[in-house]
Amino acid sequence: MYQQMIFVNLPVNDLDASKKFFTELGYTINPQFSDDNAASVVISDTIVAMLLTKPFYATFTQKEIADATKTSEVLVALSAPSREKVDELVDRALALGGTTSGRTQDHGFMYGRAFDDLDGHTWEIVWMDPSAIEG
Repeated sequence: MYQQMIFVNLPVNDLDASKKFFTELGYTINPQFSDDNAASVVISDTIVAMLLTKPFYATFTQKEIADATKTSEVLVALSAPSREKVDELVDRALALGGTTSGRTQDHGFMYGRAFDDLDGHTWEIVWMDPSAIEG
């Protein structure tokens, strides 16, 4: 059965530092789609973050590349299997040089935190109680 995939393409300042950041968060790099200009970060079977050097990223757009440390160009939201896993991933990102983004959101049935990666891209990690969406 076909499963649609998402490829999030993000410009980065230092490809090696970004690869290290994401692998230390627990993700893997797919070498088949990685080279000196890009790294394919496998987040799940259907989610891939393509980290592109800024010169390479510029070949795909005629628009100015946003400085994600100053403007918001995307919010990437990922689900987590539990509240504890939200905290674990965000705390690890912060320990690796990421920065806190926004406030912790706790609505009882839904819990989320966010961090900015080394280039300022915002990653929201969210858990939702499955029973809250079943009814």
